[in-house]
Amino acid sequence: MSFTLQIGERAPNFKLPATDGKTYQMFDFEDRILVIFFTCNHCPFVIGSDEVTRQTANRFASLGVKFVGINSNSANTYEEDSFENMVKRMETHNFPWVYLHDEAQDVARQYGALRTPHFFVFDEDRRLIYTGRGVDNPRETSKMTVNDLENALGEHLAGVEITVPVTNPIGCNVKWDNKDAHWMPPEACDLV
Repeated sequence: MSFTLQIGERAPNFKLPATDGKTYQMFDFEDRILVIFFTCNHCPFVIGSDEVTRQTANRFASLGVKFVGINSNSANTYEEDSFENMVKRMETHNFPWVYLHDEAQDVARQYGALRTPHFFVFDEDRRLIYTGRGVDNPRETSKMTVNDLENALGEHLAGVEITVPVTNPIGCNVKWDNKDAHWMPPEACDLV
């Protein structure tokens, strides 16, 4: 079994608290397409690409696409990734997505999140249709040449097969609790 969800697999359910004070399960999102992405507060690849992610979320919102960010990073590794700092970050930036906290890191394990950011796109049946990076240069989006996430969403909504359904996420590794900041699960590997 692969560490990361494979194309065609169903989205695992979750029940996580959000920065808006509510608790959400995957089934609370009845949108046509669900984009779940693992993110955090401190990673320069996240910070560098947040505005492109915002633009993509806003562009596709009227077409029934919902973005849900999940922070699975251990605050014991990076205090900046604490729930309190998640709330502050959303208050400051007012991102157009729900921001969930996976303190136990169970959801990151179920999905096989490798890096921040790591995107998972699910269709109407909540089957995985795209996984990987958002863009090819998330740290410096002024130098990006392709927005794989936007391409995948556009192709799927146009009713055509996604040209590139799997890419390697680019970013910082998930910060696992009680592990070195650069540790990755031994079964985790590149997707392509």
